[in-house]
Amino acid sequence: MHKKEWFAEWFDTPYYHILYKNRDVIEAKLFIKSLLNELNLPKASSVLDLACGKGRHSVTLNEFGYRVHGVDLSSQSIAHAKKFANEQLSFAVQDMRVPIEDMKFDAIFNLFTSFGYFSSKLENEKVCHAMAKMLQPGGRLVIDFMNTSKVVQNLVPKEIKNVQGIEFNIKREYSGTHIIKYIDFNDQGKQFAFREQVQAVDLNLFSELLEPYFVVDAVFGSFELEEYIPLDSERLIIIATRK
Repeated sequence: MHKKEWFAEWFDTPYYHILYKNRDVIEAKLFIKSLLNELNLPKASSVLDLACGKGRHSVTLNEFGYRVHGVDLSSQSIAHAKKFANEQLSFAVQDMRVPIEDMKFDAIFNLFTSFGYFSSKLENEKVCHAMAKMLQPGGRLVIDFMNTSKVVQNLVPKEIKNVQGIEFNIKREYSGTHIIKYIDFNDQGKQFAFREQVQAVDLNLFSELLEPYFVVDAVFGSFELEEYIPLDSERLIIIATRK
């Protein structure tokens, strides 16, 4: 049997959402508001939330008056997100490397480090090609990624997190190309082991990946859209326009 890719397995478990349950909805709404002020998207624009998870950003974008389609590879996350669906907000299971047929968008949001899950640069190129194909000419792209320069420099090798009675033992390493997180825990007498593996994509590599299809308009280093400082900023946020 073909083994699932790590993200298809880990993101589709309830434990992923338990470990990261502290994600701040208020912070997410403030971030979306700042992005929309920067983008100045006309109301009723069509927006794709690419790798939307359980849909928290999709819901917020819809509340601001946009037609939103959220997609994610995790069927469990999409099943949850569909509880919030309405005439202007829809969700579907979709691989981000594959363009959605017969759908074009005015903007694509790829948020909360939902890029670089793959083993090769070619897979990243597929994602960029898919995003370009789904965007209208002049459409806007937002990528919110971790600042790998800072993460690698300050990598915490070991950590224990207790969440909802589960002790998550976390180990991290940098392979030279990927930041890898090993997650081990026991629940109800059963042992589990998962892995997260994200390519350490920096601004230079993003610029190279986006160049065939996009013009980079702005780069920010925080959810408040502060200046990007390579070894200091918490985030790497890129705003670009489809050529």
